[in-house]
Amino acid sequence: QVQLVESGGGLVQAGGSLRLSCAASGSIFSINDMAWYRQAPGKQRELVAAISSGGSTNYVDSVKGRFTISGDNAKKTADLQMNALKPEDTAVYYCNARYNYGSGLLNAWGQGTLVTVSS
Repeated sequence: QVQLVESGGGLVQAGGSLRLSCAASGSIFSINDMAWYRQAPGKQRELVAAISSGGSTNYVDSVKGRFTISGDNAKKTADLQMNALKPEDTAVYYCNARYNYGSGLLNAWGQGTLVTVSS
């Protein structure tokens, strides 16, 4: 089993920056990749950024050029640096890890951290 703990959310003005951090514990050796998702009120959860064990990254179009995901593959951490924040970035942000379990893959989720961007 894998457990995830997030930190770093808060209230920031538009144009400001925040850094979210995620640390994994438990069977971290089984983790393949990590990601950050977000869910705004009344909307579906969406993938924001992901990083593979090899360091490859991908982003949703709306955050490209503003957000950067980074991680420590040995320690299984994933940080999300968010710059030039906009009110539409307001959401609960969740850390995610996909890990091997038996012959399949499972998802682990953090508890979520609220990011509020004021205009």
